Amino acid sequence: MGQDVLFEIFKGAGKLFLNPIFYLSFFFAAYLGVARVKRERKQFTVRAENAYFELKQVLKTGLIIGLCLSVLSILFVVVVPMEMIIYIGLFTCLLSLISKTRFLSSVYTVGLGILLSILSLYLDWDFFLFSKSNLDSNLIIFPTAIILLGLLIVAEGILIKRNGAHKTSPRLIKSKRGQYIGVHLSERIWLLPLFLFIPNGILTSPIEGWPIFTVGNQTYSLLLVPFLLGFKQEVQGVHPITAIRTVGKNTIFLGVIITLSAIGVYFYLPVAYASILLAIIGREWITSRQKNREKTKSFYFSRKNNGVMILGIVPDSPADKMGLKIGELITKVNSIPIHDEIELYKALQKNSAHCKIEVLDARGENRFVQRALYEGDHHELGLLLIQDHKQEGNAAV
Repeated sequence: MGQDVLFEIFKGAGKLFLNPIFYLSFFFAAYLGVARVKRERKQFTVRAENAYFELKQVLKTGLIIGLCLSVLSILFVVVVPMEMIIYIGLFTCLLSLISKTRFLSSVYTVGLGILLSILSLYLDWDFFLFSKSNLDSNLIIFPTAIILLGLLIVAEGILIKRNGAHKTSPRLIKSKRGQYIGVHLSERIWLLPLFLFIPNGILTSPIEGWPIFTVGNQTYSLLLVPFLLGFKQEVQGVHPITAIRTVGKNTIFLGVIITLSAIGVYFYLPVAYASILLAIIGREWITSRQKNREKTKSFYFSRKNNGVMILGIVPDSPADKMGLKIGELITKVNSIPIHDEIELYKALQKNSAHCKIEVLDARGENRFVQRALYEGDHHELGLLLIQDHKQEGNAAV
């Protein structure tokens, strides 16, 4: 029996590569990377990160979180019928086609998949995508489906908090006064592989008294299901790390609430509708609340009278190696006070072999960085700045 169980686990893991969502995630990430590079080159003549950056983020962190959630899904015996997984996949593909990354949140893809499954049950659908016999009359499937939704929202929040603020993309927009200001955009997709129990297989309750739910003939198979999670947020009023991590924390809290709501679904099915509606409204409220907060603040990345604001940094450039960070204000270069990029450039020419910079960090504290300069260094320092006049694009200093 042990060999059969082990074989079933490996077979379930191998089916990950048969799921089109697995490949869709990489194509979508490649599209996002190319689009970002084109936008950055147009505005700054250089790109902040290469086009492979988004591809590298697809499985980063998501693989670890998926493993942790798989332990919980097995512990709580999260049983999901194949029909529901197919519906979730269909909504994921549909929302991917319209290129709205933020709608790839699990509140939409998984929430709508659960709703369609409930609708299928009540309409007595029984065809190749749906078999009514796979759902027990006590509807125990749906409390576990809400648990799945809640866990995925928690995972989404963790990914946003840990990875969403990592190397956001600088952009230039015009303010109402016609002046160029800087904003930062985070647009990511993550692939989260998760082991789930599927009705009908060779697995049974592993030990006597195991809290396994009764579904169909009480046999199951394990399937490694890829879930595609998307996130998009533009930040203009505060530092992007602060704003995005706040969204992540609030999303985690929402996920915990949805997970706990599964208790109510167990006793009364209509609570499932309320849980899904709460998830969608809650996720939209988190996004709109952050936007409204920023509207009350002045633009974070804008021209300053006492220095030059760092909007972006080219990787592996002198600025990157000196440890300069976005959001910092350069006040002096080679001991010369500067107020715009022209003065910064002139100050750099005072000493072409060495550069000493004084900056104000995000906390308003002074710090100094310095480095030798070498021939062939990337765009002098590799700083992306907000210039007075934007022609084809802003140049990097």
